Amino acid sequence: MKHIIIGTAGHVDHGKTALIKALTGIDTDRLKEEKERGISIELGFASLALPSGQTFGIVDVPGHERFIKNMVSGAAGIDMVILVIAADEGVMPQTREHLNICSLLGIKRGVVALTKIDMVEEEWLYLVNEDVHEFLKGTFLEKAPVVPVSSLTGSGMEELLDFLGKVASDMKEETDAGLFRLPVDRVFTMKGFGTVITGTLISGDIKIGDEVEILPQGVTAKVRGIQVHNQSATVAEAGQRTAINLQGVEKATIARGDVLSRPHMLKPSSRLDVFIEYLSHNDRKLKNRSLVRFHVGTNEVIGRIILLNQEEMEPGGKGYAQVIPESPIVAMARDRFVIRSYSPVTTVGGGIIIDPLSKKHKRNSEKALFEFDRLYGGTDSERVARIIERSGIEGIDLLELVIRTGIHQSCLKKILKSMTSESKVVILEGDESRFIFFPVFQNFQMKIMQELRAYHERHPLKEGILKEELRNITDRFVNPRLFNMAVKDLESKGEMVIERENLRIAGHRVDLKGDLDELRNTMEGIYLGAGLTPPTIKEVMEKFVHQKNLAESVLNVMLKEGTLVKINEDLYFHKQILVKLRENYKNLLIKDAKATPASFKELTGLSRKFIIPLMEYFDISKLTIRAGDYRILREK
Repeated sequence: MKHIIIGTAGHVDHGKTALIKALTGIDTDRLKEEKERGISIELGFASLALPSGQTFGIVDVPGHERFIKNMVSGAAGIDMVILVIAADEGVMPQTREHLNICSLLGIKRGVVALTKIDMVEEEWLYLVNEDVHEFLKGTFLEKAPVVPVSSLTGSGMEELLDFLGKVASDMKEETDAGLFRLPVDRVFTMKGFGTVITGTLISGDIKIGDEVEILPQGVTAKVRGIQVHNQSATVAEAGQRTAINLQGVEKATIARGDVLSRPHMLKPSSRLDVFIEYLSHNDRKLKNRSLVRFHVGTNEVIGRIILLNQEEMEPGGKGYAQVIPESPIVAMARDRFVIRSYSPVTTVGGGIIIDPLSKKHKRNSEKALFEFDRLYGGTDSERVARIIERSGIEGIDLLELVIRTGIHQSCLKKILKSMTSESKVVILEGDESRFIFFPVFQNFQMKIMQELRAYHERHPLKEGILKEELRNITDRFVNPRLFNMAVKDLESKGEMVIERENLRIAGHRVDLKGDLDELRNTMEGIYLGAGLTPPTIKEVMEKFVHQKNLAESVLNVMLKEGTLVKINEDLYFHKQILVKLRENYKNLLIKDAKATPASFKELTGLSRKFIIPLMEYFDISKLTIRAGDYRILREK
């Protein structure tokens, strides 16, 4: 059975509350002031069960113009409307405004109740009926049944119930995004229970014992109890009027307009991309940067409208904009909203949110307008692609994709599987729920290669760059796993070489030319000329005091290519010298079967300063092995 919420709409004193009482037996005016003044001020709630078994949650809204913001809060989340028009007055200002609000909120079904028929003559009723049909032309209620009723006598009530049942049976069950969301429309305390909130559960479900988060505050609480249609329940589902008893939170912490969700699921918005409809009856243009009252869910905030491709919007106009609220709000893509002028306060338009977590756009940007077109009117796959692209190299996880597209996870997974197989998105290694737009990933790889080429140009004498250093140069905030994934892919394509923690472009080699080649020849001459008694590094560098950095770089190149061999931190030898010494040393070991520092000194004529490091070097290079105070050939 579908869960359906009915909302009332109509001018003040047209009998909305009396009608609900006649249908359900429930007086939705609960405040003392409401009973004294005879008008609804706050939202009222009731439930209705038809003989067919269909049940409705009912939201009764105030009709007075001073309480329109309460009406908008109540209208959020309703599935169908009973537009109430009194037969003795006919169509009035709030009749029009309420109908506009319902239309802007995307409500598509309802019935019209022509109330107080006991107060008018039949001829008058006929004329009012004609006026009502004329008024409804071009609206979503144009073909809706208009049912004359009297809450006082009960006349027409059975017919009204029949029409409600027929409209409900024709309604298809809406698919939602699947994430638990409950916009709060009332908060109170109940003796012995504590804090209770009510609202229309617009998406997902909740059960007793679940932990919830109150947004935008970010406060968590536990579900102690649930009521649906004033009956205790263990679970509440999307489309139901729900009361939740919260444990661990004070009443003062929560207010109308807040949203209940599961912890760490939704994110408050501070900038939203929207599609706006500006009502045709407005007597002035909507100017860029206008201050408005922005209504979404049960929340009202002051916000500024940034028109993206025009300086002002004509009455009846439509277009793209950004809304910057003065305080964070909680919303999802495809949510409907209403805007009311800042002063004087009246409903001027509304529309649909197309990205609730947007960044600032440059006005009149062709790229931004292209994105807006796809996000508003594109297919689900096009919308997903644009949001992933907008997420840049950071990528986006599945949960945020739900928030920014309004598409259920199960549908998103199918779309993402197809996009992955077509190489339109990349899945981050080690995190299969994070997706990066493939062209963005390719651009990042191009940037890595550009930075690597630039590094080789700046440091021609270095073989490569440390991986972490290149990541910091390219984008120090990028996910390290993503960077590793990018460079591994570049290596697999043959564009880059990875040597432990060092990276270089494939084919890159150090090439000493001109003055550098001359410097190298000079340095090589020093080591060849010194033979087995080379100068220390410090002594070598003192010979190139005005070219120290270049000399160090050339020295490193010679080490890398093997021209020089490092024995310890102070001593380097030319490779040719060591090759000749190795041969002589090996012959000594074969002849005497062993070698001591004394025999090594006799062989080379060197002092202890050179003997010990050289003998240890030959141990390390696996020519010899130490046995007590002497060395023997390792191969023996």
